Order: sequence, then structure tokens, then C-alpha cells
Amino acid sequence: MVYIWEKPDWPKLSWDQAKLATLLAEVRHAQGHLLGRMEAIGFPLREEAFLQTLTQDVLKTSEIEGEKLDKAQVRSSLARRLGIDIGALTPADRNVEGIVEVILDATRNHDAPLDDERLFGWHAALFPTGRSGMGRIRVSAWRQDDSGPMQVVSGPVGREHVHYTAPPARRLDAEMSAFLAWFNAPAEIDPVLKAAIAHLWFVTIHPFDDGNGRIARAIADLALARSENSPQRFYSMSAQIGAERNDYYRVLERTQKSGLDVSVWVAWFLGCLHRAIAGAQDTLAAVLFKAGFWEKHAKAALNARQIKVLNRMLDGFEGKLTSSKWARFAKCSQDTANRDIAALIEFGILRKGAAGGRSTSYRINEP
Repeated sequence: MVYIWEKPDWPKLSWDQAKLATLLAEVRHAQGHLLGRMEAIGFPLREEAFLQTLTQDVLKTSEIEGEKLDKAQVRSSLARRLGIDIGALTPADRNVEGIVEVILDATRNHDAPLDDERLFGWHAALFPTGRSGMGRIRVSAWRQDDSGPMQVVSGPVGREHVHYTAPPARRLDAEMSAFLAWFNAPAEIDPVLKAAIAHLWFVTIHPFDDGNGRIARAIADLALARSENSPQRFYSMSAQIGAERNDYYRVLERTQKSGLDVSVWVAWFLGCLHRAIAGAQDTLAAVLFKAGFWEKHAKAALNARQIKVLNRMLDGFEGKLTSSKWARFAKCSQDTANRDIAALIEFGILRKGAAGGRSTSYRINEP
């Protein structure tokens, strides 16, 4: 098997500009349309949409790598760093704080050069204990391949399937120097195309012991922020990649085992990005619904517990709300939870689900 980085002309990647022109134009139009809509809704709602988008981005880029983070911790960490008031803040652990730092640095500081020290900082933030799972890894340094070549492998022990083998460690200094010089050079191609190429190029080099996928997606986010000249993001590429995870790995593997024409990868990336931007309409709808909800119920005499749990439901609560979950979220007794819920039903804010008994659940009484 000859990988793309073993080709004589690597890393002189090429793509069919003519065939990709329509896709690129559609993505650029969608970007502009979304930014225009966000400008029109006003600062407070735009800030809430930004917070929701970043929360999704952080959750999904970790989930792709098999790490499930606590949504309340992620949202709380982001809100604190962005100076957004969401009421009581949930303490976040080091893993949450680390990926939040990376995503925020990539988007808010998109104009800053990308160099090895910045990448090492991102890597240290992702692995604050110097471990990935139970194993110790090299942090803030390129991998050394002490235990053999860097490979992407699936399947049980003894029957592993090797999807990809990365360049040997001795080449990493030269490989990363070439990549960073290209990334920081004045744009000769559309920044959206640069995001697609940068993602592929970095993850092909695979310079770290772990975290390469998350950092590749952060680099793409940085390039996309440059394409919009804005530190605020209203769509999550990571969330869309997570939704299309099988296709993502299939196209990536096919590209890394093919020639230097990466048109298939770029076309997939542009399509995925277009779908991510379309998905932002759901975020916008949720933000507008939340604003309308509180405007409608502004005069209701609600206590702090009720406001806290209702906000959690409006921010995308997963699963069904029961009285026991209410008690846990609000940190109150079961009796207090039942009284809170009963009052909201009387106000017409909540309604019971169809199931009764121990399965009784509640939902917001809105269309």
C-alpha cells in the first residue's frame, strides 16, 4: 500500500477547481445568508446562538473520538469565558476546560499565526494529565514512534484492520514546517478551500500521539473563521462530521490511499460544510423559541429553581423530564420538585406526558 504522503510530489495536492466551483459558490452563499440572518436578530440572541453553537462544537468534536463530555459543564465553561450570564455556573473538569480553550482560541484568535508552539499549547490543553486513557503520551511534542509506526487501527486484538499508517516520526519536523508555512502564507485559494486542505493535510501528517482529529478540526474551524472574518460561529462543522462519521472516515481513508488529486475529499468537505450551515437554522429556531417563551411568560411568578430547570429544557434537555430529575437538577427535595412542577402545570407552562405512574414525565406546553 502506497499512501498519499509517499508519493514523489507530496505535498503538492491538487483539485479540480472547475468541478468544485459550483459547490464552493453554494457554500459561500449559504455562509453569507446565515451571517446576514444572525446580524438581523440582535446582539443578545446572537450571543445565545453563538454559545449554543460552540457548546455543540465542543461536545461533538470530543464525541467523534469516543469521549462524552457533560453538556452543562461545557456550556458553563464557555459562558464564563465569553462573559455570558446564564445564571449559576456548573464547575467543569480539566478535560472540558481544555477542549473549550482550544476551540475558543481557534475561533476568537483566528488572525493569529499558527505555529508549533500554539499547536503544542492546544495539545497540552487536551491532555492536562499527560495521559490518554490509561496510557502516558508525549504532550506538547511531536510523536516519536517508540513503539512502532503511528497507525489508525480498528478491530479486536489479533484481527486488527489497519486503515492508515502515518509518516515516520523522523519526517515530522520537515512535514510540519511545510504545512505551517503553507497555512500562514497569504491566501492563494479561497479560505474555505484552505480549511478543507488544511484538515486533510494535518490529519495525514498525524504529528501527535493522540488528539490529531480534534486539532485537525480546530485548524479547519480557524480557517473557516478567517473565511468569514468573524470570531463568532453559528454552525458546527464538528457536529455535522459527527452525524456523518462513517462517510467522513471512508472518504478520508480513500483519499489517503489515492493520488495527490484530492477533489473527492474537498467535494465531501464542502458538502458537509453546506449541510452544517443548513443545520444552523435549527439553532436559530431554538434561540428564537427560547426568547419568545420568556417573553410570553415574563409575568409568571417563577422561583429560581423553576427558571433554572426550564432554561435547561429550553437549551436542549436530552431525555424525558421526571420529578426525580427535577429534584436532582434543582438540588431540592422530591416534595419541592412536585410542588414546582404542579405550579408550572397550573400556569400552563408544563404539561404531563401520556404515560402515567412512575413513567410520568413533563414537557414544555408549547407547539
